Amino acid sequence: MSGDLPFGFSPSGGGDESRSPFGGSAPFFAELERLLSWQGGPVNWELARQVAVRSLGDGASSVPMGQQHLVAEALRIADVWLDPVTTLPSGATAAAGWSRVEWIEKTLPVWRTLCDPIAAKVVEAMRTGISSGLSQLGGGGIELPSELRDALPPGVDLGSLMSAGGPIVQMMNQVGGMLFGAQVGQAIGTLAAEVVSSTEVGLPLGPAGTAALVPAGVAAFGSGLELPEDEVRIYLALREAASNRLFAHVPWLRAHVLGAVEEYARGIAVDTEAVGRVMRMVDPTALMNPERLSEALGEDVFNDATTPEQKAALTRLELILALIEGWVDHVADAAAAGHLPGSGRLREMVRRRRAEGGPGEQTFSTLVGLSLRPRKLREAAALWEALAEARGREGRDAVWAHPDLLPTADDLASPATFVSGAAASILDDPIAEIEKLRDTPPAEGGGPKDLGPGDGPGAANPPA
Repeated sequence: MSGDLPFGFSPSGGGDESRSPFGGSAPFFAELERLLSWQGGPVNWELARQVAVRSLGDGASSVPMGQQHLVAEALRIADVWLDPVTTLPSGATAAAGWSRVEWIEKTLPVWRTLCDPIAAKVVEAMRTGISSGLSQLGGGGIELPSELRDALPPGVDLGSLMSAGGPIVQMMNQVGGMLFGAQVGQAIGTLAAEVVSSTEVGLPLGPAGTAALVPAGVAAFGSGLELPEDEVRIYLALREAASNRLFAHVPWLRAHVLGAVEEYARGIAVDTEAVGRVMRMVDPTALMNPERLSEALGEDVFNDATTPEQKAALTRLELILALIEGWVDHVADAAAAGHLPGSGRLREMVRRRRAEGGPGEQTFSTLVGLSLRPRKLREAAALWEALAEARGREGRDAVWAHPDLLPTADDLASPATFVSGAAASILDDPIAEIEKLRDTPPAEGGGPKDLGPGDGPGAANPPA
């Protein structure tokens, strides 16, 4: 085996190799042991971070001061333009221009919250498959690949290493977390190369109170549109600032969204037999290859939602993402009107981008079983616009007072009915409507108006 180690890492050098069961003469195993020492949950998030950053190549780790000023100015203008079109005040206490590397670093805590429930199931299936394969290597007369056999120190008994409870098996019990961490890192790194802001994927990924644009992503977004750079930057700043207002001043929203993701994740079914087959097909050297594993795991690892509970969770998740992005879409467009001549083209570009999804989003969906696309963005935007026309910005924004007041999926199909029907009493006296809803037995079917015990305000805690 060459001196290269998994994922391009080099030996740590600072550790005490004399304490390793493999000693200093086996750098491959020493490095593998270091990678497998993660104890922070089902995913090796330190490895995920390193893989994500490395996937970007030689990208800058920070944004030059000049671009930082341009981002701050765009976000300041965005807040000024948003004031007349929404009752929600500015939600950002800090404006930042992030490099793609910084986007990874700043959003990783939320990715960890979102991915761990799903990862636990996949990792357990991986561990089962890997342990089965190693047992066959150790006791079934199957010869260890020469590259690994030659790395063993002189005098080490392969049988003792491969036995149950032996050092290789102990380490391989951790390999699922390492492999999934590498895959999550690769997906997040691909997303980082595409995004333009901290909230573009519809989730509150960044630190609370921080509005952030990714200048490299903004430039890529505007490429080929033949619009001034500052116009593109300000339009995207409007969307970022609008999202921050929503998450900052609707106190239940952040926990509600992340709780909806977690609820959906808890019900995802992993085909353990399929994962086991994949892991048994991959030899120990190929386990270090993220591309090979990604290709293998992309084949029917996640079962479709089949239970009523899982279907309802998916419906609630897709609906809340659509409502958030629809509101942002409508409010940002209203703020841009009369200021940005190309706002219509920019709005359509955003919609197509979210409808189609980029390579990063597709990779993430395949890996984690979670699609970040709002399926009814246009319908949600039309509903918010109809509410604004009928009730003004105050009436439109009052719907965010409580999750039980939000439109259902059926309301998106008939916004006029929502505006003229139940919405009228909601907007006239939202507190009275909340009290009435609490006294009414929940109806059957999915939607914010029949939320379960874990869906109300404060039911889920935001990530630390």
